[in-house]
Amino acid sequence: MLLAIDTSAGTAVALVADDGRVLAERSTADTRRHAEVIGPFLAEVLHEAGVAAPALNGVVTGIGPGPFTGLRVGIAAARAVALAAGIPLLPVPSHDAVALRLVEGGVAAGRFAVVTDARRREAAITVYAAALPLPTVLEPAHLVPRAGWMPPEGVVAHEAHEIPAAPLAHAALARLAAGLPFPDPQPLYLRAPDVTLSTPKRVTG
Repeated sequence: MLLAIDTSAGTAVALVADDGRVLAERSTADTRRHAEVIGPFLAEVLHEAGVAAPALNGVVTGIGPGPFTGLRVGIAAARAVALAAGIPLLPVPSHDAVALRLVEGGVAAGRFAVVTDARRREAAITVYAAALPLPTVLEPAHLVPRAGWMPPEGVVAHEAHEIPAAPLAHAALARLAAGLPFPDPQPLYLRAPDVTLSTPKRVTG
């Protein structure tokens, strides 16, 4: 079983069996209450499925793209569960969950883009080619201006307002089955932090 957590948009948690069955899931589109809901969501999905953390095979964490505050809550929670249970942490780009759901549902074919809100009048975009077991990344996640942006010729844009946790786990299962590597567990912020360290003043005698 895999526990999947994503906080790149709202907050989503799911428990998924090795065969892909969704055993329990919780989610909210609220983008401001990640820290308040992540704990209860984790407890509820484990309780609903009657599973203890040590019975898990891994913890999947969505690594974005997304804003700093939201992403760090989900990644920190996933790290904590994985460390406490002694199981692998499996990082997956959050857009992969949406892309896989679109392809499996027959909604996306050919080349397509997953679009999520990046705030500040920008959007985060990843361009894929429809394929299974996993869509192929043609252009990694990057920022584009909201106003005036048009998808490249032949690319259909699909905007996602939430990142579902169950397809995130399905993407991890597909990587494991195909023997594909997982990315580093580093959040995809796509934007430099607002606060930076100032350069120390030189002291002269």
